[in-house]
Amino acid sequence: MAKRKITELIAEWMESFGRENGYELSRCEFVKEADSWYLRVFVDKRTADTYESMSTDDCEVVSRYLSQKLDEADPVKQNYYLEVSSPGLDRLLVSEKDFLRFKGQVVDVGLYHPLDGEKSLQGILKEKHDGILTVVNDKGTETAIPVEQISTVRLAIIF
Repeated sequence: MAKRKITELIAEWMESFGRENGYELSRCEFVKEADSWYLRVFVDKRTADTYESMSTDDCEVVSRYLSQKLDEADPVKQNYYLEVSSPGLDRLLVSEKDFLRFKGQVVDVGLYHPLDGEKSLQGILKEKHDGILTVVNDKGTETAIPVEQISTVRLAIIF
């Protein structure tokens, strides 16, 4: 089965399970690293309109559910490791929902090619609209970046 199909299947299963059990799929990836395949599922814990920290018990609940569904459907023919975790403090922002949820937060933006001599920048996420990500640096200067020039956007960890 193609990588994309497996991640779509996980998203489909997590939709109803998450709604019933207070979890929300952040993202999913099926990747090969060295000689091993990994199916990584990143999940948020959600209650009403708030998000909470995922505990190891929460990860175990989701992992057991997905393991059962994967065993029943058997969509992956090669050996793989299933990993379920929270998206972390420095979570990747990938969906439109992520960009709306974390508007006003400090983000680290990685670029494919330098912009003003820099391949990364940090700023407050203002918006993502019509293929343009806008961030505001600590001096108040706005930078508009076409999304095709962006390799990653992560929440910044500020100490």
